Amino acid sequence: MDHTLYIYNAMLWTMTVMAVMVFIALYFVKAGYGMFRTKAWGWSINNKVAWVMMEAPVFFVMTWMWVSQGATLAMPAFLALLLFQLHYFQRSFVFPLLMKGNSQMPVVIMLMGITFNVANGFLLGKGLFCFPPSCFNEGTAFFLRPQSLFGIAIFFLGMGINLHSDNVIRHLRKPGDTNHYLPAEGLYRYVTSANYFGELVEWIGFALFTTIPAAWVFVIWTAANLIPRAAAIHKRYREEFGNALGKRKRIIPFIY
Repeated sequence: MDHTLYIYNAMLWTMTVMAVMVFIALYFVKAGYGMFRTKAWGWSINNKVAWVMMEAPVFFVMTWMWVSQGATLAMPAFLALLLFQLHYFQRSFVFPLLMKGNSQMPVVIMLMGITFNVANGFLLGKGLFCFPPSCFNEGTAFFLRPQSLFGIAIFFLGMGINLHSDNVIRHLRKPGDTNHYLPAEGLYRYVTSANYFGELVEWIGFALFTTIPAAWVFVIWTAANLIPRAAAIHKRYREEFGNALGKRKRIIPFIY
């Protein structure tokens, strides 16, 4: 095996092990942003600024990875790049502008997010442009594969769920209101973290489409972060709203 590829695969395995550790840890320690932010997490800054600083690096890292490998327009790698950048352009530069209120994010959370995003962008970029799977050489035939078509469809389904769910949350409060409300539109009728469900579905679709191992490591990391978070939110809602929560699950409709 090529030495560079060996190191790359070792990095993927290291990230996978770290994701499992994070998954376990987050069932005991709530990441201190949003409704779980406390002074114990230290210095905080404006939430909108923090989101841009946390998410934007991966947009630029992925762009740099693409340019450094010749800025190829060859499919399907270029389409995978566009899908990834579509998500992170919205998450980095649109989502923060739509935020309401004056909430804050601990700097330590922001720095951890930056670290992960830079590493994730590097690994995905390597997987797409340096170590692409053999199926990327099939040309247009690649796009006729059921897995490719299904992956793209799942990606956009997840993105739609995520965007709609974020919109529902944004409109729960009127200006100046700081109370908590139970979202009940869309998939919030079935889970308390529909936005997280949408994001998880989105990246599963991306992994199905690209087939690269780094994309599946990203899915594992997404699940490791969002599933315990969804469980903590569900518990908080249960404490606040009691029976009004009904039979809603945490993040996966009808399952968990």
